[in-house]
Amino acid sequence: MRYLDQAAIRQALSWDRLVPALRQVFAAGCVVPPRTVHTMELPGDPDGTLLLMPAWQGGRWLVVKTAIVVPGNGARGLPAVSAVVQVFDGRTGEPRAVLDGGEITARRTAATSAMVADTLARQDAAHLLVVGAGRIARNLVEAHCSVRNYQRVSIWARRPEAASALATELRDRSTVVEAAESLEAAARGADVISCATLSREPLVRGAWLKPGSHLDLVGAYRHDLRETDDEAVRRASIIYVDTFEGALAEAGDLLLPMASGAITRAHISGELADLCRGTGPARPDDSAITLFKSVGTAIEDYAAAVLAMES
Repeated sequence: MRYLDQAAIRQALSWDRLVPALRQVFAAGCVVPPRTVHTMELPGDPDGTLLLMPAWQGGRWLVVKTAIVVPGNGARGLPAVSAVVQVFDGRTGEPRAVLDGGEITARRTAATSAMVADTLARQDAAHLLVVGAGRIARNLVEAHCSVRNYQRVSIWARRPEAASALATELRDRSTVVEAAESLEAAARGADVISCATLSREPLVRGAWLKPGSHLDLVGAYRHDLRETDDEAVRRASIIYVDTFEGALAEAGDLLLPMASGAITRAHISGELADLCRGTGPARPDDSAITLFKSVGTAIEDYAAAVLAMES
């Protein structure tokens, strides 16, 4: 069997290759059973989650990701998500490779967000705000900047020192990258807001969103987590999810506003297969607020793993 480590994954999954690969697989479709989710109480951290995520296309490859999410790892200086991706022959079932799942997850998550923003964000978007300063956040900056020529990137995190450190790391690019002191001030000026936190309480408020902004919600992957308030979701005229099945079971940013009556199921415009096939609604005008809620899907792992295997 082959083993592809972080460096090999990073080399194989450049943004200019991964973004179109994701678009192609979402449009073509593949078999994606519901992911299995188990809550685990780890020593000192009651909020651990085990995810088992399979996907395949008949006769090609079968991909299974095992991921463990430990929110408390941030305080330990460790990634919140640890994972491995196993790749099997789609005809014989023989194991072919083990891939670094943390790198696959970080890159495919960021590339999916960038793919959606490439379609939904305004063409003249100039200011990107990333909320969070972990591994996913770093990848989000790089991926979003691969599809738009942002003049300014702001990074805000609950730990200001983490935002400053990430901004410093990313300052070797032509775009101005800065740590934001005020989340509200940064959000009010941003054209695209990409959130990658494990927050239980709303961070971004709907009253802060300017007309024409695009909201990208990546971090809150459970029904009891959220990164926005009801008003932010209510103001969005276009809402996409990666899959209806995953979002309607797990996306707190949508389920909680639905429970309060702020939105209904009808407010969700489509899933990414619709967007990638061109069968779902597009941005209606430059003043509309658009929203993408990601909870993650094995389709993304499949697309990334296949691209890495066939590079």
